[in-house]
Amino acid sequence: MKLNYLIFILLIQFLSINAQRKYENQVRDMGIESLNRFKFFLSLANDAANGNEIEENINWVNKELKKRDFEIKLIQTSSLPLMIANLNIKEKLPTIALYMHIDGQAVDPSKWNQEDPYKAVVKRETSDGFETLSWDYLKTNKIEDLRIFARSTSDDKGPFAMFLTALDYLKLVNKKPSFNIKLILDFEEEQSSPGLPESVKTNKDELLADLLLIFDGPMHTSGKPTLVFGNRGIATLTLTTYGPLKAQHSGHYGNYVPNPALSLAKVLASMKDDKGRVVIPNFYKGINLDKATKKVLEGVPSEDSSIKYRTQIAVTDKVGNTYQESIQYPSLNIRGMRSGWVGKEARTIIPSTATAEMDIRLVVESDPLFLIESVKNHIKKLGYNILNNEPSKQERLNFEKIITIKSKIAYPAFRTDTNAPEGKWLTKILTNYFGEKPVIIRTSGGSVPISPFVSELGVPAIGVPTVNLDNNQHSPNENIRIGNYFNGIETYLAILTTRF
Repeated sequence: MKLNYLIFILLIQFLSINAQRKYENQVRDMGIESLNRFKFFLSLANDAANGNEIEENINWVNKELKKRDFEIKLIQTSSLPLMIANLNIKEKLPTIALYMHIDGQAVDPSKWNQEDPYKAVVKRETSDGFETLSWDYLKTNKIEDLRIFARSTSDDKGPFAMFLTALDYLKLVNKKPSFNIKLILDFEEEQSSPGLPESVKTNKDELLADLLLIFDGPMHTSGKPTLVFGNRGIATLTLTTYGPLKAQHSGHYGNYVPNPALSLAKVLASMKDDKGRVVIPNFYKGINLDKATKKVLEGVPSEDSSIKYRTQIAVTDKVGNTYQESIQYPSLNIRGMRSGWVGKEARTIIPSTATAEMDIRLVVESDPLFLIESVKNHIKKLGYNILNNEPSKQERLNFEKIITIKSKIAYPAFRTDTNAPEGKWLTKILTNYFGEKPVIIRTSGGSVPISPFVSELGVPAIGVPTVNLDNNQHSPNENIRIGNYFNGIETYLAILTTRF
């Protein structure tokens, strides 16, 4: 009798969990139908450095949103426009803002394993990599593990395509969202959204909302539903050291004319110890991982082994004890270096200059101006004269060590309390729908330019990532897993149909 009762309880629980995903079958059918639209959307090149490309995307998005009854407003900025699209359901309902960006990183077609990065292809994973399939293959049953490869599939056109499909489903079943929607579309996020901060200040009334949801970035490596309560900010530095006025023959002048590449390498190497920790005084000032914080971090399923396996590294930096701990601190990163020529173009010369591009990922506790000045002061102590411009003839002849430093603060970090009511609302939605609690990320390692909404408007912001972690965002062969595309549509529906 007890055994039968236990079986009955387990059966009820099983049926209950599966019943929670009430949109699953319908979403799959509509999701497949929407892939042709997604394919066309991906065909629109979207490098934010090319205004003509972005204009095509703005026009397409504008047309699609007007079909779904949105009121569109383009806010002119110092660079590319910001689009605000409102769907007003009822005046007394709260308004939730959804942030996405439509631009993508630039592409180098020679690095992609397909004809054109903007011509989407379907692939499946094999033991040897990925095999290209016909789009007709999507008509078969088991397609969740297939992937669509094209620039911006995951970052960030995929989430927008999911959103359109979720709205289409609601219209099909004669349902409306449970709150007013304010869609905020950024067309230059990959260029650090230079016009966004000023636009927020001058258009506060247009942008006010009760909550901001960010649909950008990948889910946790486990594939479980994920909520992100903060993002690091970003500042950049460009360092250039100088050698001879023009590149010189290394046979004639090696051992005599100083090499700027070596000088720069020494400068960069002096900033960190062998464990990858920044040695510049007070770089980590203000960071305190108390018991409550560590409990949140320890609640995230460990990613350390999978990151090492995926990136094929034997050892990690030791800024934190775990991956989650490490991204609670500001980082100092060399993102690119250039001096002379390499590969087939290599020449036997002493180069005239050496340049390093660096970024500082900021956390809430960091003062970006302080960190930038700390880097400069460290370099001064190495004996360098710091300039803001290319050195003159007199400066070259007078100073033994010269370096130019140019810096920029793109946007600061933000963080919403993981115990905030808005977070509990979202946690309950995802738990009820997917049958498991979402992974709670205190802060993401990456950056999104929405901190002005938090600082200027006082709007709490939470990320709802939907795409697969291994999507190659910013890199060649960017992709989205079709199962994530379907689940993302369901995530939108679960949120859109729940009162706030």
